[in-house]
Order: sequence, then structure tokens, then C-alpha cells
Amino acid sequence: MQKLKQKYRRYWQLYLFLLLPFAYVFIFNYIPMVGLQIAFRKFSIAKTMWTSPWVGFANFEKFLTSYQFARVLKNTIFLSAYAVLAAFPFPIIFALTLNSITHRRFKKITQTITYIPHFISVVVLVGIVNQILHPMNGLYGTFYRLLTGSVPSDLLASPRAFPHIYVWSGVWQNFGYNSIIYFAALSSVSPELHEAAQVDGANRFKRMLHIDLPAILPTITIMLILRMSSVMNLGFQKIYLMQNTLNLSASEVISTYVYKKGLGSGAAND
Repeated sequence: MQKLKQKYRRYWQLYLFLLLPFAYVFIFNYIPMVGLQIAFRKFSIAKTMWTSPWVGFANFEKFLTSYQFARVLKNTIFLSAYAVLAAFPFPIIFALTLNSITHRRFKKITQTITYIPHFISVVVLVGIVNQILHPMNGLYGTFYRLLTGSVPSDLLASPRAFPHIYVWSGVWQNFGYNSIIYFAALSSVSPELHEAAQVDGANRFKRMLHIDLPAILPTITIMLILRMSSVMNLGFQKIYLMQNTLNLSASEVISTYVYKKGLGSGAAND
């Protein structure tokens, strides 16, 4: 115990710095958990969260026995798994490829261009997607009519096309920004390893495969674990903005379903 006190006194500045992340986690992660009780109440804005009647697991039973439960759960799992499988490899491939290029100015310009889409708001991104894929006024519709002379089908209203549009627009928006951590990991690779490999006759691809990739493999593993921890968290805004009555069979997920039933309907949730 005495040694522990001496350790605290010696490194008190470091422990003081820990108060900031602890305070952040407590304020933004633990205090909001008080609001989870809404799930166990028949919530009413007029009665507030604390005075709304307690109903236990009635809301969960209603959701689990709903005829839409199987479809909503399937859509959520499918879109989550699809997003992970499609989006996770691209930042790695991009970082490895760009890191092997020796032209520094080209690398910086390319990185800057690929980072920009990440800072586009969800509303603007969905607006861009709608403008590009519009069957009459969008680029998709214009080129289709020029090539075939007929009006194309509306991809935004197609349940089969929705998962691909949702996932690949997200890949385009985030792959550049997500590659930053892999660029940081690659910067720690010793140039001497590449020099020795060049002497042995290894080309760029082999050096990337046998030096760069093993060097960032621990980072890849950690990032994959972190990504899998939020596999069911698809978010709300983008899916809700891309939804319409025609693609609802493929676009309705748990977050949008709960919003519509709990808040969006404007009717009593009996």
C-alpha cells in the first residue's frame, strides 16, 4: 500500500491527465444510460421520462411479436455484414498502394482528395446520390437514355439496388479518411527493410506483401475487432433519408422502425 502511494505521488501528473478521458466517458457514455429506462416505460412527452407509466418488457414483446420483426432484423444484419465486408479492405489496400508510390506530391494530393468526402454531411451525400442516380435528370438517367434511347428503371426505388447504393456510397465517402491510421502504421516501417529486400531482388509488390502488410497486421486486427463491436449500429440518418415506400422492404432496419413506431407516427403507441 505504501509503495502504491509513493507511485501515485511520483506520477500524479500522469494520473491527473486520466481525469479528462474518465470525465468524457462518464458524461457522454454513462450518464445517458439513465435514458434507457424509456424502453421500459409507455413514454409520453407530457408525462416526461420519470412519470411515464412503467410497462416492463411490454415494448420488447410488441417488437419481437411484430410481423415486421424478421424482415427488420434480417435487413439490419445483412446491411451491417455487407458494410463490413465491403468497406473494411479498401482503406488497407489504398494505404498499401499509395505508400508504395515514391512521388510525394502525388501522394499528398491523392490523400487530400480522398479525405474530403468524409467531411460531407449525410444530408448532402444523400442529395448527391439522388442527383446522380435520378432516372430523368441524373447522370445515370442521362447516359442511359443516350446509349439506349429509353428511360431507365429507378434504382432509388429498387429494393434489390438499395443495399448496394447504401454500402458503396459509404465506401466512397470514408475509405480515404479510414486509411489514415494505416498510413501512420506504415510510417513506422524501417526503410532498411525495403533496401535489403531491393538488394535481394524484390519488386514493389513483393515488398508491399512481405514487409508492409505484416507490419500493419496488428493494426488491422485491432481495427477489425473495433469495427465488429459496432456491427449492429448502422446509424439512422442515411438509411432514413434514402428510404421511400418502394424500397422499404430492403431499407427498413431496427433504428428506423423504432423511430417510426415510437416517435415518427404521431399517433399513440398502444
